[in-house]
Amino acid sequence: MARPITAGVDGSPESLAAVGWAAREASLRGLPLHIVHAWLWQPLDVPLVQDRDTQAQSADSLLREAEKDVAGRYPDLTVRAEVVPDTAVAALLSEGERSEMLVLGSRGHGALVGFLVGSYGQQVIASAACPVVSVRAPAGDAQPQSQEQAQGGAEIVVGQQGSAEDSAAVLGFAFETAAARGAAVRAVRAWSLPSLYTYSPGSLRLADEAGGLEPYEKEALAEALAPWRERFPDVPVTEHVEIGSAGQVLLSAVSGAQLLVVGRRAHRSPIGSRIGSVAHAALHHAPVPVAVVPPA
Repeated sequence: MARPITAGVDGSPESLAAVGWAAREASLRGLPLHIVHAWLWQPLDVPLVQDRDTQAQSADSLLREAEKDVAGRYPDLTVRAEVVPDTAVAALLSEGERSEMLVLGSRGHGALVGFLVGSYGQQVIASAACPVVSVRAPAGDAQPQSQEQAQGGAEIVVGQQGSAEDSAAVLGFAFETAAARGAAVRAVRAWSLPSLYTYSPGSLRLADEAGGLEPYEKEALAEALAPWRERFPDVPVTEHVEIGSAGQVLLSAVSGAQLLVVGRRAHRSPIGSRIGSVAHAALHHAPVPVAVVPPA
């Protein structure tokens, strides 16, 4: 059975936008859609406005409305919706184990307050077994993209770092998404002048053989892209190499794109999981949906 695209919904405009994005992507890829709402009854020693049955009915109603909206727009899409009896983070990480990707709103309420900037978001994005896509609600009176708009035209921008092996997962996700949408890929590699302490005879020799630092970076990007160009010959590719910090270069290249794809370089710290500076910058500042892809 095909792994689904899973969207988490909590009733906020951002989460409903995430469900819409996930439905379009599932339709384009020919995958089922799974809509989940995490709800765990935890009685407190304080007066409650609603009892357990009322809250359970509210959670179920939320899912049914999201499911009905998706079914109306994508009648051929296989959709399953369920309330997951667990905390938000645990539920999302569990769903990620058996999903093609997770799609979430970039803000939430209830258990997901401050999703992207708080500990909940860091735990999910840093630990999920599959790519996590963050979607913002349309601003003001803007309307979500139609399926036709989502399919063509704009680029999928992807950040490439390190070697071909290091970036295989993030490039694979970007090319697969572009192929499904009939879009082009803009592969971005940022570079900076090495400090005195990072120079070595070996690195200098490689740069000299390539004709300098910038040609060396272009050669590294071309090498990383080669297997994906061969696998997806119909996807147009633009190679973008620019000096500067990776976060700034990516954000300057993403205007008008459909999606920004970055790799995850999660690491642990005493205050919890962290996702790396590039993913952090993309999630907080990119004006388009952002996919954070774990290493292969």
